[in-house]
Amino acid sequence: MKAAVYYNNSDVRVEEVPTPSAGAGELLVRIEASGICGSDVMEWYRIKKAPLVLGHEVAGTVEEVGEGVDRFKKGDRVTVAHHVPCNTCHWCQAGHHSVCETLRTTNFDPGGFAEYVRVPAINVERGTFRLPEKMSFTEGSFTEPLGCVIRGFRVADFQPGRRVLVVGSGLAGLLHVKLAKALGAEFIAATDISDYRLEAAKKFGADLTLRADREDVPVRIEDELGGLPDLVAVCSAEDAAITQAMKSVTRGGTILVFAARKPGETFPLPMFELWRDNVTIVNTYASCPEDTLEAIGLIGSGKVEVEDLVTHRFPLSGTGEGFGLAQRAGESLKVIIEPHA
Repeated sequence: MKAAVYYNNSDVRVEEVPTPSAGAGELLVRIEASGICGSDVMEWYRIKKAPLVLGHEVAGTVEEVGEGVDRFKKGDRVTVAHHVPCNTCHWCQAGHHSVCETLRTTNFDPGGFAEYVRVPAINVERGTFRLPEKMSFTEGSFTEPLGCVIRGFRVADFQPGRRVLVVGSGLAGLLHVKLAKALGAEFIAATDISDYRLEAAKKFGADLTLRADREDVPVRIEDELGGLPDLVAVCSAEDAAITQAMKSVTRGGTILVFAARKPGETFPLPMFELWRDNVTIVNTYASCPEDTLEAIGLIGSGKVEVEDLVTHRFPLSGTGEGFGLAQRAGESLKVIIEPHA
């Protein structure tokens, strides 16, 4: 079969690789849609394992059913989680599934930027879900990124009626905007340094959009609201974005750190202000099966629309071009690879 093999952000090659087969308890899934995630183009994160086949936001059809699998049959339309928890360790029992060691070591074979993937038995058992009849494969591929945002809202204890600021309006930020709107936020503000992305944020539900590099964000929001946001979601890892978030949260509010920084990087915290104003800082990584199920429900019900986030689609041969678009973060939002197009 063909797969797009990642060597670095500017070198993604379509190569012939062995087609896997389903062993006992496993599935072989034909990939119909695979989204390029922002983490896929974090070269510092990916390059150490290159060459490899990336792609974890996937949806497709069951092509082959391994011995002992009775929950799925050939032709079933599914989405598959690449990471799944054990559900029995200390962290899983405490509700912290995304730091489970099993979750961090599980994956499918090879990756979603390929014609087929083999789904190991543990992923079949805990991370494979049928798509609703009317859900497209593109929508199915969004269940993983939306699930990550859902998890973030849960750890931040989001409640309807909250005022929300999203710092950074890339794809992840826009999913925060959409989810906040769907879950009943009273007010949503969004920042970015790109007019293109701010226009998207406004289109998708932001009540106020602000150029982070040109405006005094907390002052503008306070003028608009008479107060500051209860929840600030940091969807950019830049120092300026983090600083902006720290200055923009209300007393007793919560800062959700969603974007990743490089290992070893630090940021000075205003400890006195955080202490005095009872500001809570939480962070989130990945998602777990319950988040995926909630994402399927929100997308399937139409409460969170995702097709309108797709700006580009490519066959497998265009994966390299897709990576370029995602890395440049210009006038693109979500890039979808369709291996069988």
